[in-house]
Amino acid sequence: MTAPEAEFDVLVVGGAGIDTIVRVPELPVPYADSVLVEPIESYVAHTGTAVALGARSLGLRVKFVDFLGEDTFGDLVRRRFAEEKLDFSWLPSSAGTVRAVNLVSADGRRMSFYDPRGVPGQRMPEDFYEGWLARSRHVHVVIADYARHVLPVALRHQVTVSTDLHDWDGTNDHHKDFAHAADHVFLSAANLGSRRDAVLTEVLARGRARTVVATDGARGAYLAVRGEGIRHFPAVTPAGPVVDSNGAGDAFVSGFMSGVLRGAATEECMRRGLLSGAFACTVHGTAERFATEADLS
Repeated sequence: MTAPEAEFDVLVVGGAGIDTIVRVPELPVPYADSVLVEPIESYVAHTGTAVALGARSLGLRVKFVDFLGEDTFGDLVRRRFAEEKLDFSWLPSSAGTVRAVNLVSADGRRMSFYDPRGVPGQRMPEDFYEGWLARSRHVHVVIADYARHVLPVALRHQVTVSTDLHDWDGTNDHHKDFAHAADHVFLSAANLGSRRDAVLTEVLARGRARTVVATDGARGAYLAVRGEGIRHFPAVTPAGPVVDSNGAGDAFVSGFMSGVLRGAATEECMRRGLLSGAFACTVHGTAERFATEADLS
């Protein structure tokens, strides 16, 4: 059992990398031999980065662990985390640092070309992360294959677990271990279509989840709670112009889990998640700036 005096509120496992953002007039991009665009920028980003920094911005004590390449991109990640004074530990990956190229349209929508840089059979050794896990109240596990093996260790330590299935279609087997082991499951409704409610209900039925949330952009989010029905929560109007939806889902996770870890009611967790996600849409990049408690008041 995790001691009440846990050193960390959240251990984030996996999800550091580099996003290169290409701003395009519209999505889908019409075919052309060349297209003039605004300056192309690269950011330290990806889902674990955004959850870790977002949670810390909301006052949580965060530890972050991942694989990184011993390359220029890895150097950028390590330098950013050092500047942020984020408690980060890493192991070298022979495939290099994970990265993505994201096309972002004028209305803030995005299309991501994700290069996971996976190493077949790679696992994160228990003796690397278990000490931090034992001193954490909660662990957020990304859906990288190497992070799958952290799930039974977290359950052994009776640490609560969250995960983000991103654009899961409800059937891909890769995601199921994560969906069924987590206490709090997040995913995008983008690929669920008419099966949205059935998928949320199935996650509750087959796993240990207390809550399952499907975020749906400007349409808000759908919450399924064990023993209750599915409820829709409308989107929150951002405080400024929408410039970039990168990281909105990750920000939702940080906002929601900051409520959970403070013992807030589920409705308040949803409010915090929606406000955090809306804030992220007003900021360029995935992990450049995050909502604070003042932004959620």
